[in-house]
Amino acid sequence: MLARVMTCALLGLEGTIVEVEVDIAPGLPSFTVVGLPDAAIQEARERVRAAVRNSGFFFPMKRVVASLAPADFKKTGPAYDLPIALGILLSSNQLTADVSGIAFLGELSLEGKLRHTGGILPMVALAYQHGYRRVTVPAEDAAEASMVEGVEVIPIKTLAELAAYLSGEIALPLPPERPAPPELPPDYGIDMSHIKGQEHVKRALEVAAAGTHNVVMSGPPGSGKTMLARALTTILPPLSNEEALEVTKIYSVSGCLPPGIPMMKERPFRSPHYTTSAAGLVGGGHWPRPGEITLSHRGVLFLDELPEFGHNMLEVLRQPLEDRVVTISRSQGSVTFPANFMLVGAMNPCPCGYYGDPLKECRCAPAQITRYQNRLSGPFLDRVDIFIEVPRVDYDKLSGNHQGEASAAISERVSKARKRQSERFTGSRLVANNDMTAADIKRHCALDTPAESLLKTAMRQLSLSARAFHRTLKLARTISDLDGSDLIKAHHMAEALQYRPRLTV
Repeated sequence: MLARVMTCALLGLEGTIVEVEVDIAPGLPSFTVVGLPDAAIQEARERVRAAVRNSGFFFPMKRVVASLAPADFKKTGPAYDLPIALGILLSSNQLTADVSGIAFLGELSLEGKLRHTGGILPMVALAYQHGYRRVTVPAEDAAEASMVEGVEVIPIKTLAELAAYLSGEIALPLPPERPAPPELPPDYGIDMSHIKGQEHVKRALEVAAAGTHNVVMSGPPGSGKTMLARALTTILPPLSNEEALEVTKIYSVSGCLPPGIPMMKERPFRSPHYTTSAAGLVGGGHWPRPGEITLSHRGVLFLDELPEFGHNMLEVLRQPLEDRVVTISRSQGSVTFPANFMLVGAMNPCPCGYYGDPLKECRCAPAQITRYQNRLSGPFLDRVDIFIEVPRVDYDKLSGNHQGEASAAISERVSKARKRQSERFTGSRLVANNDMTAADIKRHCALDTPAESLLKTAMRQLSLSARAFHRTLKLARTISDLDGSDLIKAHHMAEALQYRPRLTV
C-alpha cells in the first residue's frame, strides 16, 4: 500500500512543499530514503524505526521505501521524521486516517516524542502559502507556529498522540493564542542619559536611527564608542509586526530563537569579534546558513575595532550594504538572505589610539597612521553615511550631576521622523530613507536654492562620488524629517555634509 504525507523543505528562508511517499512491499527487510536527502535524513531511518516501535506500533519487516519529492530539491535537517513515521503507519494499515490538507512537521526522539525543530515559523508560513490550513508541529513550537494567521496549529507531543488524534480517539487542546506584536520599546539596560557628554555623537546617532544610516565612530580608547553603539538600540523605534515576523523567521531557521520566546521583540544587536570568519559574518557553509549580517536584519551590526576586520572582510560587506540582501552561491545553487541592517563601526584613529588626543601623545609614525586608516577603502567609506569623531570626555562632565536627554525622548523624535517616511513611501517596499534608490531620491528629495548651491559647492570641493552624492541627499532628507520640514534646506544640507568621512592624516 502506498501512503502520501505532506511536509515542507527549506533552503535558506525559502522552500517548497515536499510529498513524502511511503511504499511497503514484500522482500528482504530494508528501509531506504530517496529524494536527495542529507545525512540527517539518512539517519532518520534509525530514529523512525525506534520511534515507531516505542510508540506501541510495529515496524514492518518488509521492503520499506520513503521517497521525498521533488527529488531535485536538496532536503536537510530532521523535520522529516514525523511525516516518514506517519507514512509507515498509514502504509502498513496500523492507522487509517485522512491526512489530506494537513502538513506534518517535527523531529522524533527514539521514544516517539516530538522534539523542538528549527525553522518552524517559515515552514508553517510556506505551508499556508501553498493552501494548507492545518499544520501539526511539536507542542513546544506551537506558540511560534501560531504567529502565522489563518493556520490551525495542531500541537503534538508524541507520535502515539498524533495517531490517536487522527483516528478520532482523542481531542487535542487548542493551540496558544497568537502572540501580540511588541508595543513598547524594551529595556536594554543602557540609556542615552547614562552617557556623559558626547552630545554631538548622540545627535549623529539620532539622525542615523531616524533613517537607518550607517555610522563609523573614531576616537581614543575609553571615549565611550561601544557604550554609544549599544545605546543606539534604545532610540530605535520598536519592531513592527511585519518586521518582528521577518526577524523571527531568520532566528528560527538559524536555531537562535531563545527558548520560550515565540516572537523576537527586540531589534537585533550583533557584535561579532574581528576574528570572525567571512562565512560567519556574511553566511555560508556547504548548505548556506545566515551569518551575522542576516542575524542583524532590522537591527544593528556593531563592528568594534573596525580596521582589524581586515580588507577582505570589509569588502564583502559592500554588496549587502548596497543591496540590503546577501546572495551566497554554491555549485548546487544560490541562496539569498535579507540583510537590511544598520552598520555601526568603531575604530581608533591610529594603532596606538591617541592620534589627535589633546592629553596623550601619539607614538605612531605618520606612515603607520596612514596605513592603518587605509584599511578602510574608499568604496567601503562611500557606503558610510555618517563619520563622527568621539573625543575624550573631560573630568567635569564625568563627575557632574547633569543628566543628558533620555532615550525615550530621542526615540519619540525618531519615531515621528520614521512615521513621516512611512507616509511618504506608502505603496512601496521602502521603509526608511536609506532604502531609497536614485529614482526615489529624485522624487522625494526636493532642495531649496541655498541647499542646492551648497551641495554643488561640496561636490566640487570634496570630490564626492555619485554614490556619496546620493547618500548625502538621503542623509539631508532624514535631517529635514527630524526637523518636520518637507523641503531640504541649507542647514539640513550643512549638517549632512559635516558627517562625511574624513580619514586623512
